Amino acid sequence: MLATLEGAVGAAVLALTAVGLSLVFGVMRVVNVAHGAFFMLGAVLAWWVAQAVGGPVWLGFAAALVVAPLLVGGIAAAADVTVLKRLEYDPERTIVATIGLLYVIEQVTLMSFGPEARPVEAPFNQRLALPWVEWAEGGLALYWPWGLSTTTYKLAVIGAAVVLLLGVWVLMTRSRIGLVMRATQADREMALAFGIPVGRVYALVFGLGAGLAALGAVLIVPISQAHYLMGGDPLLLSFIVVIIGGLGSLPGTVLAAVLIGLSDGIISVFFSPTLAKILATLLVAFVLVFRPQGLFGARPA
Repeated sequence: MLATLEGAVGAAVLALTAVGLSLVFGVMRVVNVAHGAFFMLGAVLAWWVAQAVGGPVWLGFAAALVVAPLLVGGIAAAADVTVLKRLEYDPERTIVATIGLLYVIEQVTLMSFGPEARPVEAPFNQRLALPWVEWAEGGLALYWPWGLSTTTYKLAVIGAAVVLLLGVWVLMTRSRIGLVMRATQADREMALAFGIPVGRVYALVFGLGAGLAALGAVLIVPISQAHYLMGGDPLLLSFIVVIIGGLGSLPGTVLAAVLIGLSDGIISVFFSPTLAKILATLLVAFVLVFRPQGLFGARPA
């Protein structure tokens, strides 16, 4: 049960991060290798903001929850306008450009933040005992075994991720901005012909994708710690999730994030994190062989 809860926390953050990557690829057809760096930058900026604000713990964390994703989204949008747009979103050149962006962000963070891992205190972190059910002489019996517990903050992370993912779904399906994004995704040339500012849409989408990754990092950093190399695993798992779920498919991405996040948490607890990554990579290989479009992706014409 504890392993499942730990996996659920990881799945919640992974879903936010992978949805951001899926949005960028779905609308822009850009493979953003710097996505993990934006995740890391969100965690580091959360630490900086929390330290700068001071005062009550909840105030610093609330400020980080707002400021860090906005700053990361702004940096990503600026990178899109100054770099990717000039490359005309050519697939090969944008991969190289985002690899360069990844290293630039990591090295600048190392020089300014340092190599140490630093924690951000959770705004609340009360322990909650978890019940367990077993057969007794009179039937099912409910009891609270020693050591079986979780924290209110971990449950809040799961709840916050669900709300944010619903918000992304509403944005994409029920808003004018989402309609413009979907029109650009369906046919870029037709969108230009109808007067849609595709360049602005791309900058918005790239910033939104990075902001979602940063938001996931802010949520998880009180559980883990901010470190300049912490973007590697989220990047790998996000690519695995997006490939399994279907490139550009938000429902498929969320479902795959839940499956990979839960399995990664459970296997990491009972066996090892390395084995979890190996199995996830093997699953990607099977998907690419037997269902290249992913679980919910459209089969190419």
